[in-house]
Amino acid sequence: MIARPARGLQARLLWWLLPSLAVLVAVNSVSTYRTAVAAVNTAYDRSLLAVARAVADRVELRDGRVAVEVPYIALDFFASDLRGRVYYRVGGLDGGAVSGYDDLPPLPPDVPRSEDYFALARFYSSEYRGEAVRVVALHQPVLDDTARGMALIQVAETLVSREALTRDLMIDTVSRQLLLVALAALVILVVVRTAFGPLGRLRAELDARSAGDLAPIDSRDVPKEVGALVAGMNDYVGRLKGTLDRQERFIADASHQLRTPLAVLRAQASLALREEDPARLRETLAAMDRSVGDTIHLANQLLTRARAQHGIATPSFGDLDLAGVAREACLELGAGAVAKRIDLGFEGEHAVPLRGDPTLMRELVKNLVDNAIRYTPEGGRVTVRLSGPGEAPSIQVEDSGEGVAAADRERVFEPFYRLASSHQAGVGLGLSIVRDIARAHGASIDLGDGPGGTGLTVRVTFPAPPSPASAPR
Repeated sequence: MIARPARGLQARLLWWLLPSLAVLVAVNSVSTYRTAVAAVNTAYDRSLLAVARAVADRVELRDGRVAVEVPYIALDFFASDLRGRVYYRVGGLDGGAVSGYDDLPPLPPDVPRSEDYFALARFYSSEYRGEAVRVVALHQPVLDDTARGMALIQVAETLVSREALTRDLMIDTVSRQLLLVALAALVILVVVRTAFGPLGRLRAELDARSAGDLAPIDSRDVPKEVGALVAGMNDYVGRLKGTLDRQERFIADASHQLRTPLAVLRAQASLALREEDPARLRETLAAMDRSVGDTIHLANQLLTRARAQHGIATPSFGDLDLAGVAREACLELGAGAVAKRIDLGFEGEHAVPLRGDPTLMRELVKNLVDNAIRYTPEGGRVTVRLSGPGEAPSIQVEDSGEGVAAADRERVFEPFYRLASSHQAGVGLGLSIVRDIARAHGASIDLGDGPGGTGLTVRVTFPAPPSPASAPR
């Protein structure tokens, strides 16, 4: 199953902005509709009350009975103006109908008086002759010399006019909102495309680059919000360039260093093929064996350096015991010390905890011990000493070999550098590997004289590991 490509930033922004805008418009339309309905009801309720007042002005009391002369012209005017049907009823002091439609819906007992008008008016909704109606009930005081009381004037109006006006208002509002959404969507689209223009130019610049172009990206015209991304890309490209440079240097160094011993080995093989004297042939084969050993050692050192540099580029730090790592390295290299009758001592009875990469730490300790054994003459002495409790984590390797003059103690860390006075076979990579691994762990390296002023002492001191979090009480 082929995975679909992820949507771009422009598509994501539009995907969130346009639906959000549509939701806001929908909410606003509902709110506008409710406001329109309330405004229409208020306006039409005022019209109903005006009709009821016009009728109430003609109500009077004659001989104790309610009488009214209904202004039909006013009723016809309001009916034509409201585009609906208007019904009325005038009730007497006893509640009986005096004029109008006797079967109008009566005033419910629980309808409160309207607080919007000074008149004793009550508004309610009901149904009359199969149509929904809005009714106003107005109490009108009447009196004469013989009696006094309250006449009830009711005016009902069908909802045709209200619904038509509400519908017209809603259509007009929705049309305006849709036009606003269309214009807003167009503006958002233009703004988003304009805002992402620099990213398009950045992409075009990267597409135009060759595969080997690792120059930093120019961030002068890049928006501030993308500056962090560009800075991260430049930082990554810088690290990648450093890795590629190290690989190129490694290949160049390896080819240079391997060319000489392989040429020597080939010359010795050619000489051995032409040699007829068994004694001289044996000497030549012994020289070839030494050359093969040196070449193997060189290849191992080159592989170790490559492995160390890869580990430095992608370290995996964890808790480890430096004493345990050093003890294993001494056991592994003990055979070489025994072959040269070297007294290999180990002083580290206590655990030395630190944070580090286990693979890199093994390479560091093995190179320190191997270097000491290699440059110590037969019958010499090599001592591996670990820091004690309460001290900063460190490892110290002492030997009774040739030593390193103070003037050369910086240069011995350079790859393939060998002392001119050295009589021992070597590659010149051991201390270079140790320095790179120590730097990756934030450690320091000190070189000094060996015990009694002879030989060399190498001390690597690591940062103290973070103290464990206190256990909750």
